[in-house]
Amino acid sequence: MRSTVGVLDRALLRDIALVCLAVGVIGVSYGAIAVAGGFPVWLPVMMATLVIAGASEFLFIGIVGPGGSPIAAVLAGLLVNARHLPFGLAVSEAVGRGWRRLIGSHVMNDESVVFALAQQDPERRRAAYWTCGLGMLVAWPTGALLGALLGSAVHDTDALGLDAMFPAVLLALILPALRDRAKRRPVLVGAAVAVATTPFLPTGLPVLLALVGLAIPAPSPARAGDGPAGGERAAAGQETDGRADA
Repeated sequence: MRSTVGVLDRALLRDIALVCLAVGVIGVSYGAIAVAGGFPVWLPVMMATLVIAGASEFLFIGIVGPGGSPIAAVLAGLLVNARHLPFGLAVSEAVGRGWRRLIGSHVMNDESVVFALAQQDPERRRAAYWTCGLGMLVAWPTGALLGALLGSAVHDTDALGLDAMFPAVLLALILPALRDRAKRRPVLVGAAVAVATTPFLPTGLPVLLALVGLAIPAPSPARAGDGPAGGERAAAGQETDGRADA
């Protein structure tokens, strides 16, 4: 069996390293925000090592830190991490068997799954999954530790913009998807519900209520004759019918 370095080419290793580096930078934001919110230094580092799920960890400190309900934090984390169920089915071969499956399941995250699914060869898929997953296991807690230490020294993390780093990265990731009308509608509805209910509800509940956006039905396909494209199709159909009659 060839080594991981032999299976993965230099370009793919570079891409995985850059993603892990970016995740580590976000981890700095996570650790700093957690300490600024009153959590001890060890807590974000421990969660980063044992959970390795940035979104749910941000939700936890964002809900519990200001005094929100722990139950809401747990529900929000479970809902966010529910995506790991289809992830496990999609990359079951790459995760491995026996005792390796325990570690392989632990390092399962968005990045390792994406890199694995992008490979056609089963051996490359497995190597990409483990390389990215183990890289994240190092980068995310390391970033959280650096951020926690930085947050302990610089108490006003808002002044450095660390509090805005994670939301900005998430927004940058989802912007391309918002070009799709079917995805844009539920996102806008969910965001509007969260913003409108934030002044009146306890911390954490607006995030859960934003899920009502998922109930928004997808737009129906454009009917012939609706809009410019439909008009062109209708005109083309009439022209064709005219030639057929002639």
